[in-house]
Amino acid sequence: MDSNDISFLDNVLDIVKAERTDDVPLIRFKHPKELEEILDLDISKGVDDVQLDKCVKQILEYSVKTHKPTFKNQLYGGTDPYGLSGAWIAEAFNTSQYTFEVAPVFTLIEIKILKHVLYLFGIPDGDGIFSPGGSISMFYGLVAARYKAFPEVKRKGIRNLPELVIFTSEDSHYSIQKAAHWLGFGTDNVMRIKTNECGQILINELEIAIQKEQAKGKHPLFINATAGTTVLGAIDDLNAIADVCQKYKIWLHVDACWGGSLILSETYRQKLSGVERADSMSWNPHKMAGAPLQCSIFLVREKNLLHEANSASAQYLFQQDKFYDVNYDTGDKSVQCGRKIDAFKLWMMWKARGDSGLDQLANQTMAVAELCLEIIKNREGFKLVNERLQCPNVCFWYIPKFMRGKNVDEKWWDLVHKITPKIKELLTLSSRLMIAYTPLRHYKNFFRLAFTFHPIANEQQIVEMLNDIEECGEMVTPNML
Repeated sequence: MDSNDISFLDNVLDIVKAERTDDVPLIRFKHPKELEEILDLDISKGVDDVQLDKCVKQILEYSVKTHKPTFKNQLYGGTDPYGLSGAWIAEAFNTSQYTFEVAPVFTLIEIKILKHVLYLFGIPDGDGIFSPGGSISMFYGLVAARYKAFPEVKRKGIRNLPELVIFTSEDSHYSIQKAAHWLGFGTDNVMRIKTNECGQILINELEIAIQKEQAKGKHPLFINATAGTTVLGAIDDLNAIADVCQKYKIWLHVDACWGGSLILSETYRQKLSGVERADSMSWNPHKMAGAPLQCSIFLVREKNLLHEANSASAQYLFQQDKFYDVNYDTGDKSVQCGRKIDAFKLWMMWKARGDSGLDQLANQTMAVAELCLEIIKNREGFKLVNERLQCPNVCFWYIPKFMRGKNVDEKWWDLVHKITPKIKELLTLSSRLMIAYTPLRHYKNFFRLAFTFHPIANEQQIVEMLNDIEECGEMVTPNML
C-alpha cells in the first residue's frame, strides 16, 4: 500500500456493517491467553491489504458489539449514528482544538455547543471546555475551586496553603479520590458522606462533617454533588447542597456525567433542579446520550476563570499579535495542548435532531427504564434494590428457586453475593447478555440495567433479557458456588 493511498478506507464501512448484523453474537468470549493464540497481533512485519482485511475482521469478530440492546455492561451503549458520522469526519480531518487558525470552523462549533449547553444548565454567562472524560472534568473543577480561593497557588504551589478538604457522597465516582491524590490534596482529605437508601447524600451528615473539619483548623474547599451516581443513578438534593455551600462559602461542583443527559428532556430536567446554582459541573454526552467516546464537557460559572487558572501563554502557539481575533484561540484554558475536536460529534447529533429530537430520546429512555422497573417489581424471583427511579438505572437481584422460602439471614445473603456473578458469567459465555453487577455499601452483589438513548429497548427485549437472567439463574446450583 502506498503511504498516501486511502483505498483501504473503502473496505472499512463494509467491515463495520457486516459486524452489526443481527446474526452476529454480542460477544465471543475468550480468555486473554486464548485470544493471544487466536489473533495475529504481531506488528514487526507489514502485510498487504488482503491480509490486513482478514486481521481486522478477526479482531472485530472477538470484540464486544456495544451497539446491541443486550450490551448493558457499562453506562454507555450504542452510538448515535449522526455522532458516529461526526467522529469519522473528525478523525479524517485530524486537527487539534487549540487555535482558530488550525480549527476555524471546529472552534466556532465548540463555542456554539458550549453556549447552548450553558443555557440549558442555567448558567448562560459561564464558560466551558470539552475534556477527555469525566475524571479530567473533576480535575478541572478542583483546580478552578482551589485557584479561586487561593490564586497564588498557581505560582507558589500548595506548600503554604491551609489543609484543604473535599466533601463527596459515599456513592460518588472514584475519580475524586484520584484527583485528590494527583493534585496534592491527599485522599485522607476526601470526606465521604453517608447516603440515604436511595443513594442521596445526607445533608445533616454533610454539615456535621464540615463543622468537624473546620474545628480541626482545616479549610473546606469543595463539595462534589452527584446527579446520577454510577450504580443506583441517585441524584443528590442539589438545592439543599447549594444552600450548605452558600452558608459555609464552599465551591459546589455537580458531577452530572451520567444524569446530566436528563437536561435534554423538558419532562425530566426538573430532576436536576439546583444544578443552575453550581460553580462548576461536568456532563458526559458519550454516556446516556450516545455520543461516540469520548465526548465530555466541563462547565464553570465564572467566565474567565478557566483561562486564569490554566493558561501558560506558550509564545509559539498563543501569540498575541496574530492577524485575527486571538480570543478565538481557546486552547490556553485547557490543561492539554493537543485536543480532539469532540464537539463536532455532539454538534452532528444536535444539528440532525434538534432540541426536540433529543428530548424525545431522553423521554423514551426514561420510559423504558420505568417499564423495566414495573416488570421486575411484579416478577417472581426478582427483587429490586430500590423502587425509586431517578436516572434510567434499574438495580435488582435474581433469587433462584432453591434460595426461595428460606430464612433470609447473613448466610443467605452471602450465597446471593456468589450467585449474582455466576449468573453474569453464564450470560456472558452464552452471549445472551452483558450486564453489570456490583456490591454497594451493605448490599450484596446485585445487577444493574442502565438504559441509554441508543439503542432504545422495547418491552419484548426487556422481557427476553429478564428471561435469560432467570434461565441462567436456574442453572446455578449450590455446588457451583
